[in-house]
Amino acid sequence: TLAMKPYEARVRVVIIPDAHAMNSSASNALLKMLEEPPDCSILILTTCQTSDLLPTIISRCQQIRFNPVSVKSIEKRMIEKQGFAPDKASLIAAMANGSLTRAFALGNSDWINCRNWILNAMNPDPSDPSGQTGTLFSIPLTMLLAFAERLKKNKDFLFESLEIIKSWLRDIVIYKYCPEKIINKDLIDRIQYASQHIDIKSLLIKIDAIQTAQKDIQSNA
Repeated sequence: TLAMKPYEARVRVVIIPDAHAMNSSASNALLKMLEEPPDCSILILTTCQTSDLLPTIISRCQQIRFNPVSVKSIEKRMIEKQGFAPDKASLIAAMANGSLTRAFALGNSDWINCRNWILNAMNPDPSDPSGQTGTLFSIPLTMLLAFAERLKKNKDFLFESLEIIKSWLRDIVIYKYCPEKIINKDLIDRIQYASQHIDIKSLLIKIDAIQTAQKDIQSNA
């Protein structure tokens, strides 16, 4: 394709999304094209982080970094262009990690109901006075394994499920210092209760474990 001259425009733009997904053979095959791109051609490689690319690829590209879109901008766009209710738009925008595309995908899915199901599964007895609200502390192992099995059945939502749990634990940590910065604002009473009873070290260990699991899933573990 690149060997041909552009037909309808003066410049051809080729986008290679998720360039980090290329294996070594594919990356090496692309090197010569990056070294000597054909006239009137621009190649754009996108990736979440350059550390996932071969150094030889990085050295042949000009790096352009994009900042996440602000929560307020995403929230405004969802309300004005997509017709979301302000409360839902605020919650989804906070979970979107600066991505408008991700915000629209979450907003058009059953994300809030899925979140509620996951958090209720983590805390099957909301009236439990033990102070372990929503942290999987006091749930029997058999119930935990059943919970994991149900999450595994929907592999497309598995990564997002871990993201939901991580945001919940994050909110419990954040509430201790900066309550206005929590994501799950509609669950502030539950977050406040959990924050008063769970120590920071335990929460950080769990967040780290989730991040490790997410990296393993991305590596097809």
